[in-house]
Amino acid sequence: REVLACQYRIESDLVVTIPAGSRFFEQRILTEGIDTGSRIQCDIYEKYARTDSAPPIFGLAVDLGTTTVVARLIDMAGGQCRATEAALNPQTRFGDDVISRIAYAQSDKEFTELHETIIDCINDLAAKLCKKAAVGTNHIFEICVAGNTTMNHIFLGLPITQLGQAPYQAYSLDARDVPPGELGLKINPAGNIHTVENIAGFVGADTTAVALATDIESAEEMTLIVDIGTNGEIVFGTKDKLYAASCAAGPALEGARITCGSRACDGAIEAVVINEDDIDLDVIGNVPPHSICGSGLIDAVAVMLELGVIDRTGRFAEPKTLGDKLPPAILARFFEQDDQPAFRLAGAADNPVLLSQKDIRQMQLAKGAIRAGIKLLQQKIGLEDSDVKRILLAGAFGNYIRRQSALRIGLLPAVDAERIRFVGNAAAAGAQMILLSQQCRDQARELARKIEYVEIAHESDFQMVFADSMLF
Repeated sequence: REVLACQYRIESDLVVTIPAGSRFFEQRILTEGIDTGSRIQCDIYEKYARTDSAPPIFGLAVDLGTTTVVARLIDMAGGQCRATEAALNPQTRFGDDVISRIAYAQSDKEFTELHETIIDCINDLAAKLCKKAAVGTNHIFEICVAGNTTMNHIFLGLPITQLGQAPYQAYSLDARDVPPGELGLKINPAGNIHTVENIAGFVGADTTAVALATDIESAEEMTLIVDIGTNGEIVFGTKDKLYAASCAAGPALEGARITCGSRACDGAIEAVVINEDDIDLDVIGNVPPHSICGSGLIDAVAVMLELGVIDRTGRFAEPKTLGDKLPPAILARFFEQDDQPAFRLAGAADNPVLLSQKDIRQMQLAKGAIRAGIKLLQQKIGLEDSDVKRILLAGAFGNYIRRQSALRIGLLPAVDAERIRFVGNAAAAGAQMILLSQQCRDQARELARKIEYVEIAHESDFQMVFADSMLF
């Protein structure tokens, strides 16, 4: 039944559903990645093409993320992408991150709920894609799914409890091929569902797909791949030796736990720059700002550092000490809220979009986790920042941040900005390669075996490196 939320007394646990028509924003989800078409032989198509009177044969490449799900409808004969759809992962209502979902799924009933929720999501995306391309879902014969280890296990119906307990081991690291009927996926019943190899308990098949798409196994120069999300995955090395690690950045960079934070949606501040006398903002959708997303958060912190609003420890300066150093418009942005110093980015004084001292601390925790992971892998390999020749930023968040801001706050190794390259949704690109090609499936298997996982939390100086990495 429909009720007014402000007049409903909550007396027990409940689920609140907000109809799509009542939602005032839609998250912007990155669907595009690097072009890998020239490297693919579409030989998986052959096993279906041999069927008498074979219909048009399509496949689905799925990037199964903790926060978002991206699906591409692929012509299996030529490898062309016919349509792309994306959605917020509906499992987010059970928890923002994999740990909270593992904690939720403590009974068969709750686990089944998680599993069926993601199956329904993929079925819905498949139906929308086929409608766009004017084909039936029975024309989909092959699906390739790449997700982190927890998402992979929930999708397949494999146990996940052990992923939430030391030593955080996966039930299975192997690729799997499963009939669609076994999972309840509504495609051609003669088809196949292929999941990509995981690397470790917290470095999953999506990282394998990213490593494949970026061709890191051929890298002559020292290369760092960073896929920044709620869990940040890092791959470091060259063709001779590759290392991987995972760092629990938390949801701050996706807007959670930030006073005015949000995901990337209309009305979210996505960029902040200094002008002559004040700051300028870029807002998604060119509408009045109501929040700030991850890329805007990094920009804002970089700007606040540059202006002296905060120091390298993250502490707010006293406005009176900056009176002769900052323009009046900047000084007017200082204020207090709930006995905390804050900095107003937009909006009126009674309804501001702001960053508080608490927000800066949340940002430092997320940034510190990622930078500590990178530093500990550097120590493992014996590298200085100057030894890093390429940094590849993967994923939606990495695609929208500004290089200079990421360097200014110390999120990445101190390299020339020209060495940083954006590779988009490389997990989806890798999933598409694996969907189409047996050779790519073989490469993915070898890559997952070749990459050495490093449990950075077990490194003896983890706490010291993490504390140091929180500094700007």
